[in-house]
Amino acid sequence: MASSTTTTAATTPWVLSIQSHVAFGHVGNAAAVFTLQRQGVEVINIHTVQFSNHTGYGVVKGQIFSAEHIRDVLQGIKDRGALGRCQAILSGYLGDASIGQAVLDAVAEVRELNPDADYLCDPVMGDVGRGIYVQPAIPDVMREQVLPAASIITPNRFEFELLTQQEVTSLDDAIEQARTLIARLPKLRCVVITSLDSADIPADELYTVAVTADQAWYVASPKLPVDPLPTGLGDTFSAVMLGRLVQGDDLPEALSHAVSTLSALLSRTENGQRDLPLIAAQDMIVSPAPRYSAVAI
Repeated sequence: MASSTTTTAATTPWVLSIQSHVAFGHVGNAAAVFTLQRQGVEVINIHTVQFSNHTGYGVVKGQIFSAEHIRDVLQGIKDRGALGRCQAILSGYLGDASIGQAVLDAVAEVRELNPDADYLCDPVMGDVGRGIYVQPAIPDVMREQVLPAASIITPNRFEFELLTQQEVTSLDDAIEQARTLIARLPKLRCVVITSLDSADIPADELYTVAVTADQAWYVASPKLPVDPLPTGLGDTFSAVMLGRLVQGDDLPEALSHAVSTLSALLSRTENGQRDLPLIAAQDMIVSPAPRYSAVAI
């Protein structure tokens, strides 16, 4: 349960976020940093890319940073003595397959100073309708290198099937496959699958499912008539969920809050708007309404 006591500088949680950044719009760190800060979390952010805008616009200007650049920035942060403050690491869009190892180096550096630090990996690779929109080597890097270091992963259904290399045909199927991953990977304790639909899920709803070795919950939220869906949904979801966890929420509470925030933001998104209204509707990050409850399975 989140603490009701006043947060001070000494008790403020810290997160290291390593993912993409855009000058215009709200994806990657341009979504996650504000979302975490709005929840009262200090963020150390390292950008894997610096783009003008997200790829949904078609034309993108900017650069993918090298793994050496990531390590150089990380070393500077370490020199300031800041890494030891981090309770968790968040990663998202990598940009280049070589960056995967740089992210793992960062996770190892933080865990050396804080062995209890969680690593939430949002394995950004693609989505239904768009297919894979990252470099071809990245799914293998995620599956074989990054996943074994993660404490929590937050794939959408498409990404989950890429990771497991199996099709999800039902809710029970998703839970079974998630537990197979958890049993195989000692550090992985929770799989969260977003945007899950199947024949046994009501057609007007989407499920977000959290699975551990011995428990599972789902949150049902309505499918909203927003077309096209804005980019940055997964980045924002992962930041809300991790923010709640480092603030002390248990898993079903964090799941409920994150789903409710995304639904509230989407309901305030106009058709054709390419980004979530994170600034205009920022209160929904902290106090989303309506609230969708997590149901134990």
